Order: sequence, then C-alpha cells, then structure tokens
Amino acid sequence: MPKIALITGITGQDGSYLSELLLAKGYRVYGVMRRSSVFTTQRIDHLYQDRHEEHVRFKLLYGDMLDPMGLRRVLSEVRPDEVYNLAAQSHVRTSFDQPIYTGEVVAIGTLNLLEAVRDYRDSSGKDVRFYQASSSEMFGKVSEIPQTERTPFYPRSPYACAKVYAHHQTVNYREAYSLFACSGILFNHESPRRGETFVTRKITRAATRVKLGLQEKLFLGNLEAKRDWGFAGDYVEAMWLMLQQQRPDDYVIATGETHSVREFLELVFSLLDLDWQDYVEIDERYMRPAEVDILLGDASKARDLLAWKPKVNWKELAAMMVEHDVELAQRERTLADAGYALTTNAGS
Repeated sequence: MPKIALITGITGQDGSYLSELLLAKGYRVYGVMRRSSVFTTQRIDHLYQDRHEEHVRFKLLYGDMLDPMGLRRVLSEVRPDEVYNLAAQSHVRTSFDQPIYTGEVVAIGTLNLLEAVRDYRDSSGKDVRFYQASSSEMFGKVSEIPQTERTPFYPRSPYACAKVYAHHQTVNYREAYSLFACSGILFNHESPRRGETFVTRKITRAATRVKLGLQEKLFLGNLEAKRDWGFAGDYVEAMWLMLQQQRPDDYVIATGETHSVREFLELVFSLLDLDWQDYVEIDERYMRPAEVDILLGDASKARDLLAWKPKVNWKELAAMMVEHDVELAQRERTLADAGYALTTNAGS
C-alpha cells in the first residue's frame, strides 16, 4: 500500500513542490485548502490526474486551520501516515498590518492541527508523523552568525512571534505526548512559483516587465537586508527526509550564503542587461517597523544526519526565476499588442 500524506497550505509554493516530490515517490497526496470565491490552485492544477481513474492519487479537501473539528474530520477521512503543516499567513510585512489574523492562523492553527493529529493517532493507533514549517524569521535580531538549531530566537514581527509559538508547541507535543513531530527551520527559499508580493519574485517580475516595456518603476523598502536564499524545490526534499528518520528532531535548512536585497537586484537586472538604479525607488511603505538585518543558516546537522544539501545555487535560482518571468512578460506583451491592434482596428 502506498503511503498517504496530508498537506496543509498545499496551494502555496512549498505545497506544490512537496506534492510533486511525494507523488514521484508513489504517495497518495491529500491537500487541505480554505474555501474561497476565487481559484487559488494555479500552482497545483497540473497535478490532477484523470478523475475517472479507480485510484486517484491527488485530491483536495476543504478545511480551515481555525476549525478544530473540521481538521479532525479530515484526518479521519484521509488516515495519513504523514502530515505536513505548511499553512500560514506567511508575508512578514503583512503580519504587521494583520497581527491578530496572522497569530490565529500561524500559532493557534498549528496548535489545532497538533491536537487533531494527536487525537487521530491515539484513536486510530496509527503511527502518524508530523512536520512543522518553522522559519528563519524566528531568529530575528540574531545573537550569532551563522544561526543553528541552538541559536536563541528573537522574533521581530507578528509572523515570527507566531512561528516561535508554533515551533515550541511542536517540540512540546513531541516531548509530552511522544508524537513524531519535526520542525524544519527553513531559511528563505524562492522559485518561479513564489508569490509576487515577496521581494525576490517582485524583483524578477518587475525587471522582466521593465525589459519588455510593460513597467517603468519598481518600488522597494530596505535594500540592505541580507538573507540566505535557496530553491524551494530543494527544501521540500529536506521536509520529507525529516519524517523518514528513526527519531524526530528539528533542523536548520539553508544554503550557508547570505546576500542583500541590493545584490539580488544587481544580479537580476544584469541578467537582462539593465541597470537597476535607473528603475528602482525606495518607498517607506515597504519598510518593516522592526527589521531583521541578516539571516545566515548553518545546515550542518541536516547535511550530517539527513544527507541533505542544496542543489541549486543563488545565481542559478535567480536565472531560473528570470527565465520564467521573461516568458510571463512576453505573454503580457503579446496580449497588450493584440489589445492595441483590436482597439486600432475598431476605431478605423
């Protein structure tokens, strides 16, 4: 029998890459998504199989992290071997504008899911394993460089504070209830599927649109913030590896390199033969009330115990994102030109 995985936050960047990985390994994958009046499944639409097959290996279910009974029903229906909690309001700047909502979804939502998993395990007798998506933002105002699993947390945003709560609850459920629960302290990880409000994707989308004459300016906040950027497709493999070990533990997942937003700007615009300084302006609205100056991870533990290491480097990641967004911009340009032609013909 194939293993069964349940993924919350399946419509996000990480959820889509993790789904692909697990399906390639023969899993049956179930995803939890909130009911919405708009389609949010663009990243995973390609994973649907023929709905007339006898055994469909990929399925979506409605659920909400703030509905404990609903989560219990999903677990009872799916009967998973592994649960990956990727659900979150994950935009750090937005968390300052929506601190209560962020805290409820990220912190209390994780607690709701942990309780549902514990209850399911105890009632079913099944050895279910749990993964929690922790974040390098928990380190915040860092006390040491690089950061390891032993580095103290000093969160600097509502999002980071909520992630610290969720992280400690995961550790508590592991120690208090012997739940096989792991936390991956993932440093920034990007891809062509990254949301367009996150700074790396915001930059690659804007730069490619500038190149094709679709945009004139890019407005950003702090250009000196330094981050350890990796490829999301590499990082989901680390998530899976954590749940295949003999004992649960927590792991930093990072590349071991740090670069500033300014460096990322320079790289992306140079790939398009552009000078970023001609197009970028600073907008105070994008500044955080409390900044995280530098994040740099030491993934030695993951390398030694999981045999994990990143495959895609920083420059390759930027090139991958630029290539993808050039294609998007070209389609936009084609549509814009077609619209102009239709308008011109209609008026002639």
